[in-house]
Amino acid sequence: MSFVVEEREVLKDSDVTTTASIKKSTQPTKAYDPSYDPLVDKTPGQGRDYAPTYWVDSAGEPPADDGPIDSDVDVDVVIIGSGYTGLTTAIHLAENYGIKATVLEANRASWGCSTRNGGQAQCASGRLKRSQWIERWGVDTALKMHEECLDGMETFKNLIKDIDCDPQTGGHLYVAHRSKVMPTLEKEAKLLRTTFNYDAQILDADTVKRDFVGDNEAAGAMHEPEGIGIHAGKLAFGYLKKARALGATVHPSSPVIGWETRNGIHHIRTPGGIVRARSVGVATGGYTSQGLHSQLKNRLLPILSNSMVTRPLSNAEIEACNFKTNQVITDTRILRHYYRLLPDNRVQIGTRSAITGKDAPDSKYAQMLKNDLVRKFPALKGIDVDYSWWGWVDVSHDMMPRVYQPNSSETIYYAMGYGGNGVMYSAQAGKRLAQWIAGEGTQLDLPIFQSKLPFPNIREVVESETFAPFRRLGQNFLYRWYHLKDEVL
Repeated sequence: MSFVVEEREVLKDSDVTTTASIKKSTQPTKAYDPSYDPLVDKTPGQGRDYAPTYWVDSAGEPPADDGPIDSDVDVDVVIIGSGYTGLTTAIHLAENYGIKATVLEANRASWGCSTRNGGQAQCASGRLKRSQWIERWGVDTALKMHEECLDGMETFKNLIKDIDCDPQTGGHLYVAHRSKVMPTLEKEAKLLRTTFNYDAQILDADTVKRDFVGDNEAAGAMHEPEGIGIHAGKLAFGYLKKARALGATVHPSSPVIGWETRNGIHHIRTPGGIVRARSVGVATGGYTSQGLHSQLKNRLLPILSNSMVTRPLSNAEIEACNFKTNQVITDTRILRHYYRLLPDNRVQIGTRSAITGKDAPDSKYAQMLKNDLVRKFPALKGIDVDYSWWGWVDVSHDMMPRVYQPNSSETIYYAMGYGGNGVMYSAQAGKRLAQWIAGEGTQLDLPIFQSKLPFPNIREVVESETFAPFRRLGQNFLYRWYHLKDEVL
């Protein structure tokens, strides 16, 4: 492998200007692996190329990084994972605590979730609704959780204000895919207004189709004020430039292939050398390997999400679909769809996909998603799809994330489990993870900062080495049940 390391130049990213040692983007040494599966494969690989996403293809040249680890090194803080969470943690560590982190990435920078998502930043931190927060924790804690999400939106907005990531503002449209869903949606909107002082408004079907979008399925919608669509690749690359401008180093092609902790020092082994660190933050999301660390084994249910982007729509097609908004949109299915009209007039849409990595490349999943698109927008029947990809979503077993130190005697911390709401909340999780690493984590008093990612319900099965097939069997059953509830019952 050869990497260009000699150049020096001034690094600029809008308001951020600093002189730094610049190395060109580390080039891939292996092709993209479409069948990677975090429950099966021991590591995400080394030096693999990006998935063929619209975001990577249209974000421009990947920014400079610091090349692979090529010798043993001693550092203060290691962050494992160079996606949104890892990079924002490095940014917050530098800005708030003067700590310059060393970020390790198995493949290319922001290779995983961060360049494969739908680009929807919503005011949420997991899969549960506010009413479910109240059921689980009571009103007082639910109110604090809501404030955490609002604070997270502000954190996100502040982080992206000098990153050119094509923000599409205006809120979030939560579309009822069947009329029977509307009473539940109306109840939730009333709770948001009266209990949380959050201006969620109910729209009838005619209003949605006339003033927002001509989704053929829409039986009404809830509109909430917070929601931003972004270009996922430009955001990832912007975070990378910002983190390095602040002094963090980012090392692609450096997977963790061994991890020992001796006398309080973590010995993180990579193919190029051992990184010895006083503290470790794990930010690997849906690409967390089972063998990375014992504290993470079987703590997540990685779920595949399919996404596609069409060719640019003509003016006539936009009018036929009545796209009058660029706001982020999701529907009320359990196996939900997320979609919007992009700034270049393409439509992006995504939903759940195959259950295993081995099955993910099967063309039937892309065809199913295209059928879903046409069901919503009949005028797009036969439209060309320019990009189709899939990626792993990190879902926790209780549907809520964790930013936590799982063992008080070890300086290991993690942030993950966003359940598909990581575009926004990863920015806040990065801030909270930086607090933990800097020694301020005990000040965080919400449940997601005070407990580990939970195991599934059946502990004995979880701890079995043969757990993955059982988990996938259960997921298959759940998908069938969810489909029945979404489309039939």
